[in-house]
Amino acid sequence: MTAQMPAADTSPPSQLQKLIAEGIGTFVLVFFGCGTAFASGGDYVATALAFGLTVLVMAYSVGHLSGGHFNPAVSIGNALAGRIGWATAAVYIVVQFVAAFVAAGVLAIIAVLMFDGAEWGDVLAAVSNKWESGPGASGAAFLGAFLIEAIGTFVFVFLILAVTDRRRAAEKIPAPVAIGLGLTLCHLLLIGITGCSVNPARSIGPGILSFNWDDAMKYQWLFLIAPVVGAAAAGFLHPMLFGRDGEAVPGSGLDFKSAASELQQQFAQQQWAQQSGGVAAAQVPVDAGQPIIQNGWQWDPATQQWIPAQQQPDAPQAPQAQQPPAAGGWAPPSGEQTQVRPPDA
Repeated sequence: MTAQMPAADTSPPSQLQKLIAEGIGTFVLVFFGCGTAFASGGDYVATALAFGLTVLVMAYSVGHLSGGHFNPAVSIGNALAGRIGWATAAVYIVVQFVAAFVAAGVLAIIAVLMFDGAEWGDVLAAVSNKWESGPGASGAAFLGAFLIEAIGTFVFVFLILAVTDRRRAAEKIPAPVAIGLGLTLCHLLLIGITGCSVNPARSIGPGILSFNWDDAMKYQWLFLIAPVVGAAAAGFLHPMLFGRDGEAVPGSGLDFKSAASELQQQFAQQQWAQQSGGVAAAQVPVDAGQPIIQNGWQWDPATQQWIPAQQQPDAPQAPQAQQPPAAGGWAPPSGEQTQVRPPDA
């Protein structure tokens, strides 16, 4: 008798799996990108290729789980473009910053252990972004540094939104390849001016953790603001100029009220999972005659997701089922659309 192979797990990734994927991707990006900058003595081509190739391989590795952002600016651009909800973007950003701090710390520890005379602060200051004279940077003025970082981030995020557009699915565009090459291009230009950030987590992690005010920390506010400005411009302009590739995710764009509801829904789902031992939810019937209300949440057939329960004075409430306010295969925990997107690192 031939043994049957176990069935493949085709369920959507959980919120925890998405966050783990974002954390791993961001860690690898900062560790290998900044590590190459340190080990190569700031070689432009080597550093640019290290950042670009890291995004490429990690987008292929875990992009199908989380979307492969690895960058707070990318998460902000996707949220403004209607691709993900603000609640999801906020949690992604927290994970990305934590992963960048950890990567910078591990890199500094390895450098101190391996190189005689290497100091923690000097190692991280050498790979931190800055716009005045110093290792890996030129004497560009503040305004020039701000503009080049904002423009570089705008181009990078705009490129991501373009190559991950679902309307281009038939073209079979290898999105991670285009995104990796785009990040490489940004580095080839920006390394000589600011060291190239276009990613607040990549800058803030090494900069703050260096504890070196004179050579790193005092510059980091620019690398937090400029990439956000560029990402916001891309997130607004891409759908404005070329339309959306589908319905905007509830709680995205300028819909901040729904973002709060999305956070409440995620919390309710996590609470239920802890209480029930993580048993998978049953599929929700969408053709029931009466509204389906469970634990304060109501299933909306039009948007195929759970929303806060509406008052139904004349309609009997559906029996309380022992399942969470999650639609199984109908709606992922983050409230995002159920279509599988190509990796959008």
